[in-house]
Amino acid sequence: MTDFFQDIPKARFEGPDSTADFAFRHYNPDEMLMGKRMEDHLRFSVAWWHSFAWPGGDPFGGQTFERPWFGDTMALARMKADVAFELFALLGQPYFCFHDADIRPEGDSFAQSTRNLEEIVEYIGQKMAAGGPRLLWGTANLFTERRFMSGAATNPDPDVFAYSAATVKTCMDATLKLGGENYVLWGGREGYETLLNTDLKRERDNAGRFLQMVVEYKHKIGFKGAILVEPKPQEPSKHQYDYDVATVYGFLREFGLENEVKMNIEQGHAILAGHSFEHELAMASSLGILGSIDMNRNDYQSGWDTDQFPNSVPEVALAYYEILKAGGFDTGGTNFDAKIRRQSLDPADLVAAHIGAMDVCARGLKAAAAMLNDGGLEAARTARYAGWDTAQAKTMLSGGLDGCYDHVIDNAVSPQPRSGQQERLENLVNRFV
Repeated sequence: MTDFFQDIPKARFEGPDSTADFAFRHYNPDEMLMGKRMEDHLRFSVAWWHSFAWPGGDPFGGQTFERPWFGDTMALARMKADVAFELFALLGQPYFCFHDADIRPEGDSFAQSTRNLEEIVEYIGQKMAAGGPRLLWGTANLFTERRFMSGAATNPDPDVFAYSAATVKTCMDATLKLGGENYVLWGGREGYETLLNTDLKRERDNAGRFLQMVVEYKHKIGFKGAILVEPKPQEPSKHQYDYDVATVYGFLREFGLENEVKMNIEQGHAILAGHSFEHELAMASSLGILGSIDMNRNDYQSGWDTDQFPNSVPEVALAYYEILKAGGFDTGGTNFDAKIRRQSLDPADLVAAHIGAMDVCARGLKAAAAMLNDGGLEAARTARYAGWDTAQAKTMLSGGLDGCYDHVIDNAVSPQPRSGQQERLENLVNRFV
C-alpha cells in the first residue's frame, strides 16, 4: 500500500441530496434500467495513461505533476500499479485500460522492453486476482517514441513496420493473459504531413495488411475479444488515414475486415472531425461496427484534443441514447480517456474528476433510458419516413429511372415540403435532460 490517496474515502452512492465531496449522487451500480444494472450498462473504465502516466504537460508547457512513481525502473512501475489499484478501490469501477508504455519502462532493446512488460503484467495479474477490476482493453503505444515519428504501420521504413507489429504481438499476448475483453488500435501517427515525400497508396496498403495481421494473430492465439480501431482526424498528423467512422469503414471494406473489426469511438475525436459524438455512434451502429467508447470532452474554444472529463449531461444523454438504441455494449464500455487539468495537482483532484464524470454519465444514461421508454423521438422519426414503408415506394425503389418517371406522371406527383419539427424535438429532449 502507498499513502498517495491518504484520508480519501471510498466513493459510495448517497443520492442527489448528498453534499459529500467523494460521493456518487447519481451513479448507483445496482439501479435497474431497462432490465439491466447501471454498472452493466455503463461498464466504466479508468485510463492508465492519463491518470498515472501523464506528467501534466500541454503543447505550450512541460511537466507540472510530481508523482513518486515517475521514472524508468521496474520498482517505480510496480509502485504505479499499486497506486492505480488504490484508485480503483476508491472508485469501484469494473474496468481499466492501458498501453504497454504506460505500465512498463522502456528497455535498452525490444527484448528488454518485452521482459519488462511481461514482468509488470504478471504483477498486475496478481492484483486483479486479489479483487481488482478487469481489463476492458489493452493497446500499444505506437506514437510517442521518436521511431514512430513517420508512423508505425504506415512508416516508410519496413523495420519500423516490423518493430510495430512485434510490439502489437506482445501487447495482444498481455491483453489475452489478463483476460482483456477487447484490443484497440489507435494510429496516432498513421497519416502524413506532406504528399511531397509520401507514397499514399503504399502507406494505405501497408496499414491494411497490418490490420489483417492483427486479426490473423487474434484467431491464432484464441483471443475471443473484439479488435477495435479508434478513429481520429488530423492531430497530430495533418492527414490521418483513420479520420472518422465512415472513413474507417471504407478502409475495412477495402481490406475485407468489416466483419472482423469494430470501432472504439472517442467524443473528442468526433468533435475534431467536425461531427457530434452521437453522429459517430449512430453511424457505427448503422454499419454494425459499434464496439466501445472513450468518454471525454474537448474545450470548444481550442482547436486541439483537450481530453477533459465529461460534464455536460445533455451531450452524454444523446450519446447513450444511440448506444441504448443499438442494444448497449457487448464487450465494450465507457473508458474515461480524460485527464485532470495541469493545475489540478492534488491526489483528491484525480478522485473527484472520476466521481464527477461517473455521475454525469449516470445522469445521462438515465435520461437516455427515459427518452427511449417515452418513445416520442422514435415515433416522430417513424412518422417522418412512413412513406417509405408503402408498397408503392418499395416498388419504385426496385425499379429504375423509368419507373420513377412513370410514378410521377401516372399519379400527378407534386410533392410539398413538410416540417422537420427540429425545435419541437429539441424541446422534447430537454424534458429529460
